[in-house]
Amino acid sequence: MRKYMKLGLLAAASMLAVSPAQADDLNKAIAADLPSLMEIYRDLHSNPELSGEEVRTAAKLAAEARRLGFDVTEKVGGTGVVAVMKNGEGPTVLLRADMDGLPLEEKTGLPFASTVKAKTRQGNDTFVMHACGHDTHMTGWVATARQLAARKDEWAGTLVMILQPAEETGEGALAMIEDGLYSRFPKPDYALAFHDAAGAPAGYIGYAPGYALANVDSVDIQVKGVGGHGAYPHTTKDPVVLASRIVGALQTLVSREIDPQDPAVVTVGSFQAGSKHNIISDEALLLITVRSYGDETRAKLLDGIKRIARGEAITAGMPEDRMPVVTVRDAEFTPATYNSPEFSVEMARLFETRFGKERVVQSKPVMGGEDFSRYRRADENIKSMIFWVGGVPMAEYQKSQTEGTKLPSLHSPFWAPDAEKVIMTGAEALTAATLNIMKK
Repeated sequence: MRKYMKLGLLAAASMLAVSPAQADDLNKAIAADLPSLMEIYRDLHSNPELSGEEVRTAAKLAAEARRLGFDVTEKVGGTGVVAVMKNGEGPTVLLRADMDGLPLEEKTGLPFASTVKAKTRQGNDTFVMHACGHDTHMTGWVATARQLAARKDEWAGTLVMILQPAEETGEGALAMIEDGLYSRFPKPDYALAFHDAAGAPAGYIGYAPGYALANVDSVDIQVKGVGGHGAYPHTTKDPVVLASRIVGALQTLVSREIDPQDPAVVTVGSFQAGSKHNIISDEALLLITVRSYGDETRAKLLDGIKRIARGEAITAGMPEDRMPVVTVRDAEFTPATYNSPEFSVEMARLFETRFGKERVVQSKPVMGGEDFSRYRRADENIKSMIFWVGGVPMAEYQKSQTEGTKLPSLHSPFWAPDAEKVIMTGAEALTAATLNIMKK
């Protein structure tokens, strides 16, 4: 799923105070650790693993957390890792990083580019690449764990640091929750994470109070017909024509049934039918992605898809036993990510104080998806926030602004963030936020 940050203006003035000495101390500490962190980053980048198969990755980082003094549990929700550090009375804070790579061949030209090959769940051979920057997330997670373990005299409470599998398939967060994340381990009062951004300069921070990312639904429509010879269409019921009508009618769902100020997307990503020029097939298949924010809008879209599919089939004269079959893939549903508004603004003000107002910008919600949403959805009393950290090297970003050159997106085989700046900024922001929440 594609995720990005669009820069905007931050209206709120800073109200939190961080002394220059405190900010400089943390920044210098992470900078001093950067050579070691970059070794970890390059190793993770060179050795990506597909969703649900993050065995090597989990073992490597679990060992790092144990070395720092965390109580570590592996194989939570599959390959997930939970690292707990208790440090007296205080709030419980959950920090999350995702671990999985993507099934595509890397074309960045980096000297440590991935050449890993694996098999998909369908048994197909594929290259694997960290094309969504999860390697920067994990390395920032390690940097944060190191700083918080070294600064136990500055905070009180319980730290729960998790490494999540299968974010790209939308399965990992739910799997960890269903495997007892909130019952076997301390339940968080706060949850935080960051994601690199392919549309913002390296080192910039973006945030969105309220909705930040969308509901994501995958819908299949099996369009049935009556096949036959292409020369005698009157003896058939053509599913290609019917499916085409359905595709056209689906465009009215957003344009004519949803409030124009309520964002929504219905995209037919795949239309599969037939095998030969002169054969009318007896079936067509539509694969659709549906994006929304609110539950009511989501229900309208999904119900509308079912109604349109059936209505067009009736218009085409399909008998009842040949009605389209609409399947909403509930197992692949990712709920909308909602950043607790007041908490997000508070953290943004903290970041402003630390990084400067010019580097902290309010961004618009996007229609991409992110299963970080699950952690708050499982308990709405949890205050949560995911924020963006820009990853585009500054020279490339400026060139795109002045010359209109296109930047590679997340999930592109060419995506190569300025890893040092992403890791430094993400780790410093996560550490500072945690210290602020858990300060003695």
